[in-house]
Amino acid sequence: MATTKRQRQKEARRQKMEALEKQSKRRQNIRRGVIALIVAIVVVGSAALFFQKSTPATVSIPTTTAPTATTTAPTATTTIGTVSTRCSSTAFAVAGFPSIACAAPAGTWGKAPTMVVPTTTPPKSLEVADLIKGTGATLKLGDKITAQYVLADYASHKDLQSSWSSGGFSTTFAKGGLIPGWIDGLVGMRVGGRRELIIPPSLAYGAAGQSGIPGNDTLVFIVDLVKIG
Repeated sequence: MATTKRQRQKEARRQKMEALEKQSKRRQNIRRGVIALIVAIVVVGSAALFFQKSTPATVSIPTTTAPTATTTAPTATTTIGTVSTRCSSTAFAVAGFPSIACAAPAGTWGKAPTMVVPTTTPPKSLEVADLIKGTGATLKLGDKITAQYVLADYASHKDLQSSWSSGGFSTTFAKGGLIPGWIDGLVGMRVGGRRELIIPPSLAYGAAGQSGIPGNDTLVFIVDLVKIG
């Protein structure tokens, strides 16, 4: 009986040891599985990262819109003597008259102006612009005036006459004594002003013309009103 009991105890111990060994093996297997899974995850993640870095980055090229070329038509330029001057942008329209598209530069009142004749087709009606607005007395029919002027030919762009070399021009501002373009275009002008007139032949010297002025000629005047009375 004693031997049998010892055998049973020995067998029980053996079975217990086998159970512990199996349990230990299961734990080892579980650890190996976890480690293998972690390694697999790390390997897969590293491979994905490697391929991501190896793949060329997509470059976004900005779309560039070419600027639309804006062409500004050159302003008409006329040379008289040796002076070439662009159209003035400071001319003032005069009520009741078409404005001058390419008026001469304002210059300085009391000094001879620079004449600029437009290169466009001559107008059919009187065009008027104040290059400098006067602040003195207002011109009316019958006044005695002193003025300075420059006259150019629209067709040839040549300077035909100038009072600046002779000390001024004095007359009575009245019909019959002056061409209609002066009477119509200068009335209402103020002393200290500078006014440009583009006068068609019908309001100038007509078909007959005058000494030094061709017939049927469109005239361009720049007039400084110096004095009234």
